[in-house]
Parts: sequence; C-alpha cells; structure tokens
Amino acid sequence: MIKIEAIVREEKLEDIKEALNKIQVNGITVSQVMGCGKQKGYTELVRGTEVAITMLPKVKFEILVSSPAWEKKTIDAILKAAYTGKPGDGKIFSYDLRNVVRVRTKETGTDAIN
Repeated sequence: MIKIEAIVREEKLEDIKEALNKIQVNGITVSQVMGCGKQKGYTELVRGTEVAITMLPKVKFEILVSSPAWEKKTIDAILKAAYTGKPGDGKIFSYDLRNVVRVRTKETGTDAIN
C-alpha cells in the first residue's frame, strides 16, 4: 500500500478532483495548508507599509492506493491536472504504508482502502 500526498495550488483543487474521479480514485482527503518554496511569496502594500507574504495558501491531497501501478496512475493524473509551468505548482510525495484499518468494519490492509 502507498500513501500519496500532493501539495498544490488552491485554484487546481477542482481540476485535480476531476482528474482523480476520471481514473476512479475516490478515497481522498483534502486540507487547506500554507507553505513556501522557490516561489518565495510576494510583497503587498498594507496601510502604506510593504509586507512580505512568504507563506502561500495551498491545498494538500492525501490518497491511499493499493499498488505501484495505481501510484503511477494517480501521480500522473495529479501532475497533468496541477501543471501550470510556473513556480509554485507544488510537490507530490509517496510513502510505503505499513497498515490501514477501517474503523467501522475493522478490515485491514488493502481491504480497508478498496
């Protein structure tokens, strides 16, 4: 089992949800997060004073998949939907997952995510 985390631009939320739905990846968790990277934020004029905004709003997707084949399909779908070609498009991380337990049924492993 594999956990995929993608931190992307807020405006790409619907595009990514649609792309994941097309490949039948349904179990996702989405969080609003703040972050910075090479994009380095921007400066804004607030009450006559220049303020550096370095933490930018992002969206974080968390997805569990059952195999490396699904990992590739899922990452490819996110890459295509999230891409703008500009700094700040985001990052995708994948991790090996030791176990998953579905609370309601107590199913474990891939049975808990399928």
